[in-house]
Amino acid sequence: MTLNSQQQPAQQHFGEDPLAVRDTNHYQNEYIHPFVEHWDQLIDWDGRAESEGDFFIRSLRELGAKKVLDVATGTGFHSVRLLRAGFDVTSADGSPTMLAKAFENARKRNFLLRTAQADWRWLNRDIHDYYDAVICLGNSFTHLHDENDRRKALAEFYATLKHDGVLIIDQRNYDALLDHKIEPTHNFYYCGDNVRATPEHVDDSLARFRYEFPDDEVFHLNMFPLRKNYVRRLLREVGFQRVTTYGDFQETYHDNEPDFFIHVAEKGYVEGGEEE
Repeated sequence: MTLNSQQQPAQQHFGEDPLAVRDTNHYQNEYIHPFVEHWDQLIDWDGRAESEGDFFIRSLRELGAKKVLDVATGTGFHSVRLLRAGFDVTSADGSPTMLAKAFENARKRNFLLRTAQADWRWLNRDIHDYYDAVICLGNSFTHLHDENDRRKALAEFYATLKHDGVLIIDQRNYDALLDHKIEPTHNFYYCGDNVRATPEHVDDSLARFRYEFPDDEVFHLNMFPLRKNYVRRLLREVGFQRVTTYGDFQETYHDNEPDFFIHVAEKGYVEGGEEE
């Protein structure tokens, strides 16, 4: 399967006031073809694989998951890693440009992705199956700027999971940014050398990041700054029974230290409800 990315705009468009763009539907105009072509410089597949180790593979195996839906495939890093580890993977993304790059990256590594373009808010309109696990990684959930969109997306993830399924979702440590406790690094998720990912503006409803690459190309993303406990609350309110949160792949951490939080939300019924 190939996807045509040539219809995507060649430049990012945020209008006269970039800080005014706080809209979920704008993300396809942000992940333009030139930015996607640079994305793997930012990710650095080898560096990221080394930094996260086998965290996701081990976690999914411990939870008994075999069939996985990667709803934020991006350029394919986690889909390919899971395929290599023997999981049955379906790769979805809202950006056709990202999916085209992911398909290309997988082919170079002798894997064939099963892909689907899907908006999370209507995920089950395009995904007609049930999964042991849904993964939403790479700080992707932050692209939803409206609370109704976030609740709808989580409900769609929940609905596509089997009765004892699990959602693994991550996020940048926006608490530290909002509370001015720590500046972000890219030691774990953004591992590319000579690539800078820095916040240009942060307030309670917008985190605008600037991405600078060695060839002097500069791109931006406008994201919603999710607080950790807010995400945990949404997961519980949607129906997930147990939510365990890790900081940079560690279960024990200080809130202002991790770059990223990873939430493991279990759907299986827990009497009395449990949360960690």
